[in-house]
Amino acid sequence: MNKADSEHMLGLLDEINYKLTENIENANLVLFNTCTIRETANHRFYSQLGIAGNRKKQNPNLLIGVGGCVAQDKKKWLQTNFPYVDIVFGTNNIHKLPELIQKAETGTKVCEIEEELPFDLPELPVIRQTKVTAWVNVILGCNFNCTYCIVPSVRGRERSRTPEVILKEIQRLAQEGFKEITLLGQNVTAYGYDLDPNYSKEKATFGYIPLDPQYSLAKLLRYVHDVDGIERIRFLTGHPFHVTDELIETVSELPKACEYFHIPMQSGDDIVLKRMARVYSVEKYKKMVEKIRIKKPNAAITSDFIVGFPGETQEQFLNTVKTVQEIEFDACNTAAYSPRPDTPSALWENQISEEEKNERLRYLNSVVNEVLERKNKKLLNSTVEVLVEGASQRDTSKLMGRTRGNIIVNFDPVGSLHAMTDLIGQIVNIKITKTNSWSMNGELIIDN
Repeated sequence: MNKADSEHMLGLLDEINYKLTENIENANLVLFNTCTIRETANHRFYSQLGIAGNRKKQNPNLLIGVGGCVAQDKKKWLQTNFPYVDIVFGTNNIHKLPELIQKAETGTKVCEIEEELPFDLPELPVIRQTKVTAWVNVILGCNFNCTYCIVPSVRGRERSRTPEVILKEIQRLAQEGFKEITLLGQNVTAYGYDLDPNYSKEKATFGYIPLDPQYSLAKLLRYVHDVDGIERIRFLTGHPFHVTDELIETVSELPKACEYFHIPMQSGDDIVLKRMARVYSVEKYKKMVEKIRIKKPNAAITSDFIVGFPGETQEQFLNTVKTVQEIEFDACNTAAYSPRPDTPSALWENQISEEEKNERLRYLNSVVNEVLERKNKKLLNSTVEVLVEGASQRDTSKLMGRTRGNIIVNFDPVGSLHAMTDLIGQIVNIKITKTNSWSMNGELIIDN
């Protein structure tokens, strides 16, 4: 979501004749789009902000702006502790960025934070940083109140874009040559419910699904599915509460809908889940997984987990480990619990030590990697369908792409009848020759 926001910022900056440079020495403006979901991200931001501040000592005309979730959460603190920052703006007023910069160009310090998204979500210009795959925001904000999460306070309540506006954006992307789209949201599986005529904030506080929804993610997938030129459709990130039978059925039926579900579980223990306010049980999550795999046996299911949540016992942590082994996720993002300001769990007394959290994280990661290696080895010598995205980050003489299940595959284009650049944006067949936990290597299969 932050990367998608950055692309919109680039589009807005272009309207006032600011162009991207990779060299800070050439910059008239340094703009930070921040994330505050974990403290480590904050630390990296503060370090880079200090570097930019030193640069401003050499060039007093340099403008420094801070946007994103840190700005939304800590506007006064930023102004007090970093007086060289010229512009502070939040997640809900990105559309005002050109206006704020033009004010700052006059020497005025600017700080504007909106608590809620505008009622009518504005259509923003965008400069995409990729050529094959594109992010499309479909819903912003989150209505859940997980006790560890700062997202609802910095991103606001759920607000969906209309299907018609989303379709027009996807049609433009197809015309520009994009092959894959990812429908984005902090809680993308809740898409459209706030557009329902009977929707109310009170109903939505602890999760809400209309009995006969006029709008839903499943209906949106069907609505945008047949856009010519688009080959694949993904969505992330979802909440287990909103993964409905309708959604599972729709993904199983639509050829362009990738059989890929990223549904954070966060813990494999019911007591911890209840204290996290996740509104589902381990059993309910497992039943969701079972439904997906019955409808789509080859579906990739990935998840997020937090270890060391306040009060988590060793037994409860091992329940998470056991759950990862039983479900056999196709990938897991893992993190040690990071107390966030103004969240309930940050104030609880039974915090886990950093040493214990890191030890649990290392152990869980080793188990996740064992599961991934075992699952991926089954693909050795098989043929997979890959959408080629560009040069491999590890070796620019090779190409990389992703399977429908979102696994990265690196391959050598040697022997291809096409030039290397001609393969970018194409769906090709790759024979897998090497597997590891997080990516694969393969050989391009040439059709005779």
